Amino acid sequence: MEAFSVLSGIAVPLAEANIDTNQICPTRFNKVPRGPRFAQILLHDRRFNADGSEKPDFILNQEPYRKAVIAVAGRNFGVGSSRETAVFGLITFGIRSVIAPNFGDIFFSNSLKNGLLPVRLPAATVETLTRQLQEQRGAQMTVDLPNQTVTGPDGKAYHFDIEPLSKKRLLRGLDEIAHTQEYADAIGRFEGSHAKTFPWLEA
Repeated sequence: MEAFSVLSGIAVPLAEANIDTNQICPTRFNKVPRGPRFAQILLHDRRFNADGSEKPDFILNQEPYRKAVIAVAGRNFGVGSSRETAVFGLITFGIRSVIAPNFGDIFFSNSLKNGLLPVRLPAATVETLTRQLQEQRGAQMTVDLPNQTVTGPDGKAYHFDIEPLSKKRLLRGLDEIAHTQEYADAIGRFEGSHAKTFPWLEA
């Protein structure tokens, strides 16, 4: 996965609670192979009409939010089913970080495993950031993972917490499998020693 360090760019205010995984990636798209198509799958039924035409009033169909790299959302973002495709949609569209008061637990975990940084901030802080983004169309924000800060459009920085191992993996661009593979030699040595010590277990 792509490493995450410091992300700066246009932030889109998704000022709504309970945007669930079925909205982020409708069920019928769950078996689509990961690839460029997910840029259109993201929030598909909110963004497109039945004939495939765009709904011009939806914020991601408007400039400059087509180029958004950060989303500021309401509470319970990503609740619902466990589909990893919801994360694929956000990343493929270009959004690498979502800021919200809280997230669906499985969505939060899937995000960290795929290179998307979910940032929990207090509801009052999220409301402040959302208001600033609504007042300054196309405003930019910065998410700084090494320093664990979010900087709003007004320049004020807010600290966020993240589990140290998840931070390490994101900074290095490692998913859980890639991280485990770094210990392949040590694992191999252990397996060899274990086989010699307990040969009956290998029979």
